[in-house]
Amino acid sequence: MEWLIATPLALWLAIGGLLLAAEVSSGSGWLLWPAGSAAVIAVAAALMPLSLPVQIGAFAVLTIITTLAGRRFFPRAAPGDINDTWARLAGSEGVVTQPFHSGSGRVLVDGKEWAAVLDGAATLGAGAKVIVTQVGGAQLRVRGL
Repeated sequence: MEWLIATPLALWLAIGGLLLAAEVSSGSGWLLWPAGSAAVIAVAAALMPLSLPVQIGAFAVLTIITTLAGRRFFPRAAPGDINDTWARLAGSEGVVTQPFHSGSGRVLVDGKEWAAVLDGAATLGAGAKVIVTQVGGAQLRVRGL
């Protein structure tokens, strides 16, 4: 353990690795910036002789700066899973591909054709614009625009 403290490169890379592992397991996004800061301090400590208090201070300052900059320039994505097509479709606009009769028809939304149920009006012709109000299974609930 003494060699780890005596070798700043190894110490900061170990700290960065632990922070990165915690980030990967949590997915919070908050530990990515300190992990990167630890890597920068590892390189700086390897290139120039810095005392441990200076390294810790530089790590703290760099972590604060990168976290604030990261939150400012890389805002979090909209809530939900970006791979969850159904959640992403709600609120999307589409075009009727097969006319609605008795409330059922087909619409083209996000480049894919879907079975749909129409809210409100009983009929809607092909080419009419709709908006997705709800997704249930492989069927969309839409209303005319």
